[in-house]
Amino acid sequence: MVGGVVLFGLKFMAIGSTAYTWLEDALETIQRAHWYRHPQIITQGPGPKIELEGQRLINFASNDYLGLASHPHLKTAATKAIAEWGTGSTGSRLLSGHRQFHEQLEQAIAQWKGTEAALVFSSGYLANLGTITALVGKRDLILADEYNHSSLKRGAQLSGAKVINYDHGCPEVLTDLLVQHRDHHRRCLILSDGVFSMDGDLCPLPQLVPIAERFESMLLVDDAHGTGTMGKTGTGCREHFQLPVGDWIQVGTLSKALGSLGGYVAGSTALIDFLRNRAATWIYTTGLSPADTAAALAAIELIQREPERVAQLQHNVDYLAKGLERLVKSNFRRSPSNAPILWVGAANPANALEMAKYLRDQGIFAPAIRPPTVPHSRLRFSVMATHSPGHIDQLLEALNRYYLHQSPP
Repeated sequence: MVGGVVLFGLKFMAIGSTAYTWLEDALETIQRAHWYRHPQIITQGPGPKIELEGQRLINFASNDYLGLASHPHLKTAATKAIAEWGTGSTGSRLLSGHRQFHEQLEQAIAQWKGTEAALVFSSGYLANLGTITALVGKRDLILADEYNHSSLKRGAQLSGAKVINYDHGCPEVLTDLLVQHRDHHRRCLILSDGVFSMDGDLCPLPQLVPIAERFESMLLVDDAHGTGTMGKTGTGCREHFQLPVGDWIQVGTLSKALGSLGGYVAGSTALIDFLRNRAATWIYTTGLSPADTAAALAAIELIQREPERVAQLQHNVDYLAKGLERLVKSNFRRSPSNAPILWVGAANPANALEMAKYLRDQGIFAPAIRPPTVPHSRLRFSVMATHSPGHIDQLLEALNRYYLHQSPP
């Protein structure tokens, strides 16, 4: 071993040794596959128009679906909370980090979602990891939609339960798997996104609920992209499908349509009390900051007071979807749900990057989404309530110019 040092009779490799050279090889492989990604600095924003590294662009890459991240009501609530409580919660909720505003936000979420109780986490990712690993273990079974978000997948892996993926959005396959495997495990947890973040389609919730009941299985639905966007008043996929509130588990985020930061779990009183005692990602982390908590609470109040924001978002989604149907045809498949995520297909990762660069040159920011995030490359468009018809028209015109110079899609 060259360049090593001997300590307590053991030889260790020096910094800069061959132990880390595989990183450069791995990065080179990522580059060759056109999978390489890096953050880009937003120098002005948020909103439907942003400044990205000095360039003014119409923004179709934001999860700020209702345009609340820059709303004066949220900014005022956040700054007032900082003035009174400071910038941090200073400790975990079970020790010194619990404040009255945390309880107010949890009560507001439960009331809005129609559940008995709710629990706020520091992020939606942590909400999923903590809830899944608390509910199931090595003796249990998880059945998960194959297109689930990374947080659901990681939570399932960390739980130690037997994990089986079922075909995307297919309750028949889920039922067959339950028939085969349910009786061999203590508990069973079914996992699904509500609105799928890369495809914009919805889970078949009206079918999942009775399936879970039939097989005595828990059901967890991550409504991160449905909260604030789906249903007449924006409460999410349950309202969109006009389902009664059940005992299934609703998870979501405060960082998308609510314009803040954090995540939540909403469900029965027993579930929430259990998670307070068993969810490691809630127990062992600092409570959500005063500013984020106050902003999220203000967002819920604003959405309830002004439901026309949700209606405007859904109108904009419909407007863009109709334009893409006329323009792109075979490379675009519209979801009937009016979820705020639309996409057009690309032949491969290089083609997706080329399309994104062309749109950026035309004043449009729409990200290229590539493997391993999705199985097939695409351009993904996030629609906001604050997009004007002119913003959407500019996107459609730029896409039209691109396709005129390419082979027919």
